[in-house]
Amino acid sequence: MAETEERGYIPAVSSASHRHDHDLDKFHEECALFGIYGTSDAAAHTALGLHALQHRGQEASGIVTFDGKLFHNHRAAGLVGDIFGEQAVIAKLPGYAAIGHNRYATTGGSSDRNIQPIFADFDFGGLALAHNGNLTNAYLLRKELVRIGCLFQSTTDTEVINHLIARSAYSTVVDRLIDALGRVKGAYSLLLLTNEELIGVRDPMGVRPLVVGRLEDSWILTSESCALDIIGARFVRDVEPGEIVIVNGSGLHSIKPFTRQTRRFCVFEHIYFARPDSRVEGIGVYDARKRIGMELAKESPIPADVVVPVPDSGVPAAIGYAAQSGLPFELGIIRNHYVGRTFIEPADHIRHLGVRLKHNANRAHIEGKRVILVDDSIVRGTTSSKIVEMVRNAGAREVHMRIAAPPTTDPCFYGIDTPERDKLLASRYDVAGMAKFIGVDSLAFLTIDGLYRAMGMPGRNPADPGFCDACFTGEYPIALDDVKGSEDRQLSLLVESA
Repeated sequence: MAETEERGYIPAVSSASHRHDHDLDKFHEECALFGIYGTSDAAAHTALGLHALQHRGQEASGIVTFDGKLFHNHRAAGLVGDIFGEQAVIAKLPGYAAIGHNRYATTGGSSDRNIQPIFADFDFGGLALAHNGNLTNAYLLRKELVRIGCLFQSTTDTEVINHLIARSAYSTVVDRLIDALGRVKGAYSLLLLTNEELIGVRDPMGVRPLVVGRLEDSWILTSESCALDIIGARFVRDVEPGEIVIVNGSGLHSIKPFTRQTRRFCVFEHIYFARPDSRVEGIGVYDARKRIGMELAKESPIPADVVVPVPDSGVPAAIGYAAQSGLPFELGIIRNHYVGRTFIEPADHIRHLGVRLKHNANRAHIEGKRVILVDDSIVRGTTSSKIVEMVRNAGAREVHMRIAAPPTTDPCFYGIDTPERDKLLASRYDVAGMAKFIGVDSLAFLTIDGLYRAMGMPGRNPADPGFCDACFTGEYPIALDDVKGSEDRQLSLLVESA
């Protein structure tokens, strides 16, 4: 879910006012979804599911339930445990069905009016809607809708879908949804909760994930399988690209109303976004990351004494690299898991020490050694340079960096919070220039063919890659209609305090 402000053309820019460099120097998945139908503990199960998906969004969370007569809603900024950790909050969300949403906000995004699920009353009843992804023609659609009299209460592209549903001439919710989605372009997974059913849908290329689970008599729709594990549910299958699944009193039903398109699942889910214990698109994430590390070792070996991951996302790839190369694996960098983005901002004269809030060198396993650092990606390069400096200061004799992905040369416009192209290190320098910038003795990235081999393919087929890899190739599979306009993108006159 992205907001309809401006970032290049995409409607969102990371807000640096309360984030540290180590937050700005990673790509961020912007949303997580969890929905359940057919249990008296719908809100509690949803809160647990959202907790398992906290890595997909840490700015805000919300749950909407339905008890057979009324919808109940609780949304707030913060982490899931802080918002839904008290039984008194869950008790105010009765119902046998629920949908929930975690959010990674972008500029202006900490506003309560942008927290999902969004809710509206229609002539057919209530409708709660939650969205993971980004619509690439939302700005143009919104301008058109405002011109004909639609009133927007948020700055999210999700609300565009709501208005399109409202204006559809069809009678049933599903037909209205199909009609609405026929007008939008982009990457999306959606959950909708009505008076009668829970609905899930993926865009025709299946860029963003959505899976089906089962818990006794209840059906679950969620972003990743790890959310099923936390409540003891079993994984049933992935929702297919372009599929709409409908859960009601008679069970789960499936329709595929959209024109079949080539599957383009986001390959970065396997590299970084998904939790390692999840299984997405038929692939175990942890095993995929280990295979990526093994491919990286085959492509870019270097004489060294120890392989050290940049935690936590670099760990599985580093394990694979060490296994393939025969080098020892050590936790030469220790991560502090208790640092939040709202930690007190350091004074300017000690701001350069900020990376140590999150990482610290484990000197005993680094000093005097030739170290290979393995990380999942390099975005801006600022954090990488500080980690390299930290490892050198801990006594490393040599520092080599190996990246478990190709160079990130282009921003994502499909629901991932990324910097503008000119802020991406790989768009500004060649590999030698990047190595000099971050201060390593050598630097190497996984090739695009190596990435595809790790995914079980012989290499990348340019005619049919099978994944969305636009951040590495600049080849965007879904039209970027909003990029065509260069006029002012201000969408709301309301200025809200931080």
